[in-house]
Amino acid sequence: MSVREFVVLGTASQVPTRHRNHNGYLLRWDGEGFLFDPGEGTQRQMLRAGVAAHDINRICVTHFHGDHSLGLAGVIQRINLDRVPHPVTAHYPASGQRFFDRLRYATAYRETVELGEAPVAADGVLATGPSYTLETRRLSHPVESFGYRITEPDGRRILPELLARYGIKGPDVGRIQREGALGAVTLEQVSEHRRGQSFAFVMDTRLCEGVSALAEGCDMLVIESTFLDEDEGLAVEHGHLTAGQAARVAAEAGVRHLVLTHFSQRYTEPDDFERQARAAGFTGELTIARDLLRVPLPKRR
Repeated sequence: MSVREFVVLGTASQVPTRHRNHNGYLLRWDGEGFLFDPGEGTQRQMLRAGVAAHDINRICVTHFHGDHSLGLAGVIQRINLDRVPHPVTAHYPASGQRFFDRLRYATAYRETVELGEAPVAADGVLATGPSYTLETRRLSHPVESFGYRITEPDGRRILPELLARYGIKGPDVGRIQREGALGAVTLEQVSEHRRGQSFAFVMDTRLCEGVSALAEGCDMLVIESTFLDEDEGLAVEHGHLTAGQAARVAAEAGVRHLVLTHFSQRYTEPDDFERQARAAGFTGELTIARDLLRVPLPKRR
């Protein structure tokens, strides 16, 4: 059975707190794992959350500020220590190649795993797999930053009552799915359109076209809300979003499940973020992230 869930490893912004580790997130998407923005302490948070190095297939770094990338050194070395049997690919802003190189080879260790480097220089598709397309959009932050989106191709959902109408059963069910037809009966006659699921990850940024493009129609949007609305001036100055801004983006984009994260240490009350997100007009499912939380993707429509 396929598993699609979002595992929160850390939720702090620049400064960690007693209750919030630096950033770190793992998306389980069927048989693959996407590790996003591993900040300091990610390797230990993985242990606490039940996430193994073997679970990682791709590492996606939005930008090279420390709270989003200083954990790379430990994660990469752990991947090699555990001799992960499959290739791992790292995506990160091409302009930060020197930072990636320093983190990858921060100390001496034995390389045992094929770690592919796939730097990002522009908007577009980064990779495709049987169950997803990974794409990126440029964001607006003092250093170059990119957000990521994973989209499943649309498909067909078999309807048992239609199979019964045409007398199709047993091995013939698999055959019509594979071949698209069985005699004079087509797949479209016994199924309905199934919209593919989508997930977007948006970290440090001001409001910009990239944020809206990534969020559009998403089943789950994970987005930073570093500041509360009363500190919008600070958010704009430092290249961040407020809870209200993030929620309005989600509402306008038709997001089904909104996950707010990346909180400034100046705030101690999570309910304030929820209250402001609702006041901004978001009515869908809402999660205020906390460390080690697991959030399943919404069920299909």
